[in-house]
Amino acid sequence: MTEFLLELLDKGGYIGIFFLMMAENVFPPIPSEVIMGGAGLLVAKGQMTFGTVWFVATAGTVVGNLFWYWIGVRWSEEQLKRIIDRWGRWLTFEWDEFTKARNIFRKYGDGIVFALRFSPILRTIVSLPAGLAHMKLWRFCVFTFLGSGIWNAVLIFGGQALEPLVDRFEKLAGYGVVLFVLAGVAFYVYRVVTWKPVKAHEAEDNA
Repeated sequence: MTEFLLELLDKGGYIGIFFLMMAENVFPPIPSEVIMGGAGLLVAKGQMTFGTVWFVATAGTVVGNLFWYWIGVRWSEEQLKRIIDRWGRWLTFEWDEFTKARNIFRKYGDGIVFALRFSPILRTIVSLPAGLAHMKLWRFCVFTFLGSGIWNAVLIFGGQALEPLVDRFEKLAGYGVVLFVLAGVAFYVYRVVTWKPVKAHEAEDNA
């Protein structure tokens, strides 16, 4: 499994990493940890360079988040309610998660876009209230790039550090990758099954 992942990333190259990271931020179930960890292994093997992987991955993250920022800019909160009510289950977006991100954004301002890049759930959702608030595009891009850049660097360094262990325990490493992917799938299924429509959250708030 490890060899398959590395071959896939190697064949896709830097462009493939860009699109994978962009997709990861549009469709949350795709795990950035696996993508960046695998890229870190390729950096350790000398098949890719750290700086280029870091830049294209972070640029892909920014572009993926711009998708949600653009939706926030174009649509009102009422329109977002209807979209989340219809598609939120499959995107694993809960209405209360959006309102939580919105309230945090309102309380702490633009800088929270940077801080929430380290939150596994809110890092993508915060792009919506940022768009709704018409946060300046350049500030959104800068804060997203900086926060995502730190996180991606940590993951790449992690992949590099694990490279000797992966080579030594290749079979176990393969099982580890499989387990990590299965855990991501299981978490996604759990989120889909336990997802609540907008009206259910509003009823809880009014209770």
